[in-house]
Amino acid sequence: MTSAAKVMDAWDQFSRAAGTCLHIQDDAAYQDALALVNDLMEQSEDSIDNPFKPVLDLLFQSIDAYEMQGKHFRAFHDEAMEIPRDLAVLGVLMDQYGLGVSDLPEIGSKSLVSRILSGERNLTKKHIQALSERFGISPAAFFD
Repeated sequence: MTSAAKVMDAWDQFSRAAGTCLHIQDDAAYQDALALVNDLMEQSEDSIDNPFKPVLDLLFQSIDAYEMQGKHFRAFHDEAMEIPRDLAVLGVLMDQYGLGVSDLPEIGSKSLVSRILSGERNLTKKHIQALSERFGISPAAFFD
């Protein structure tokens, strides 16, 4: 069997197994796609060499396309895209770690954290560096 034939056979098997997740038409297929993404992410490593990465990319595109068809998803997406990247990252970190405004000494006082979250003040380079070190993420995560 040629390489092309092997690829075509593998794609045919894959598309039969995951077809409804690749071309989402209803909420049931949407939920199946989300579950498949969750399963693949739990079973794989977070690296550039992850063999599931191309499959996940296809699933993410399919999920995104389906979500953009719905008004509530589109409104949520549009609103989320208006949040400055640094505040979005800070908000996700706070949510993931269950932190409140008093739990970020890297930034300063509760009132300063509140002012940053409300958009009155900005995160400084020093804040971003300290948060990056605390949470083990790249400072680039805070920038577009």
